[in-house]
Amino acid sequence: MPERITPTPDDEAFRRELLDTLPRLRAFARGLSGRPDFADDLVQETAIKAWIARDRYQPGTNMRAWTFAILRNHYLSELRRGKRETDLDEGAAERMLVMEANQEAPLHLDDMEAALHRLAPERREAVLLVGASGFRYEEAAEIAGCPIGTMKSRVARARADLARMLDGEVR
Repeated sequence: MPERITPTPDDEAFRRELLDTLPRLRAFARGLSGRPDFADDLVQETAIKAWIARDRYQPGTNMRAWTFAILRNHYLSELRRGKRETDLDEGAAERMLVMEANQEAPLHLDDMEAALHRLAPERREAVLLVGASGFRYEEAAEIAGCPIGTMKSRVARARADLARMLDGEVR
């Protein structure tokens, strides 16, 4: 019978910090992929990879940025392998966005989700990191592996593109 491993206090602190990041990781994964099932797979794989690499994490640094970078790298690897289709599943998005009480709200959310997925992948990633996930430009640039100026440009262009799409100028 294998020996039972007792978690160290450091392992427990890491586990708590990792668990706290999961909702934001899932939101980021959903924004990148547009598919709840793929997003859940990405988050699960990210958590596993983070746990395995926990000895490389520096306590007191930004766990969110560290795990977002792991998720992003895994997502890009999956795209390169071509294992998954990343097109928006409109039926699933519609079912998830429909709310009974306010009939107009789902339309706005649906429009935003559709517009978000029409952005170039780099711009979508940038606006998700800075706008939706709340990272500073410096952190987002580090996660994406690009200069800060590039990140700022991607966010600005993504916001402008979204505004045009939502105003009906681009379809």
